[in-house]
Amino acid sequence: MLDQILQSPWHVGAEVPALLVVLVALEAVLSADNAIALAAIAQNLKDEKLRDQALNLGLVVAYILRMTLILTATWVNQYWQFQLLGAIYLLWLVYQHFSSQQFPDGTEVSGNAEYTSLWQVIPLIGITDLAFSLDSVTTATAISSNTWLVLAGGTIGVITLRFMAGLFIKWLDEYVNLENAGYTTVGLVGLRLAARALQPSLVPPEWVMVVAIALIFAWGFSQKVVVEDGQKG
Repeated sequence: MLDQILQSPWHVGAEVPALLVVLVALEAVLSADNAIALAAIAQNLKDEKLRDQALNLGLVVAYILRMTLILTATWVNQYWQFQLLGAIYLLWLVYQHFSSQQFPDGTEVSGNAEYTSLWQVIPLIGITDLAFSLDSVTTATAISSNTWLVLAGGTIGVITLRFMAGLFIKWLDEYVNLENAGYTTVGLVGLRLAARALQPSLVPPEWVMVVAIALIFAWGFSQKVVVEDGQKG
């Protein structure tokens, strides 16, 4: 139904702001899992100031890469290999997260590295957003052929992503299951990209992804971290 509305014969007037609202809303919905992935990467920097700098500079790089992707989307969409590479990268992030091991003495060996320099994190943020953008940009360009509208939606999307990632960094310390929920949705996006590259007929509708992500995040926010009185201070 959305496609029928957006493909109406009139291309000026109220359609432009309506399309922009749809694109921004789409970016916001599809950015939830992206934001938590970026927040988890930035969280590996233990200094709060470095986290903010890494997100700011990383998303500047991400913005440049995303705008480049939008401008070259017609060419990129011709090569399924780009989507497959993006899928492999996202699934690697998921594997790296869930491959952590908990030992009886409480020590943990994790695939998630702890970074000491923001220059280690900035490229990861840019590349991770680019991998996610392969899915969202493909969807956005399918909705509208007006490049400047997609660019505007992408610009607002990156700004929204910055604030969402900042919130998720705080929430990751407050909710027990949120990080696992976030990486589960990253895995869904990775599998969707892989399906789009290898077998497009298996790609689920957008609403299925939205409902699945909403349910997973509902679980992620279902349990807060309990701090016992003896552990305070």
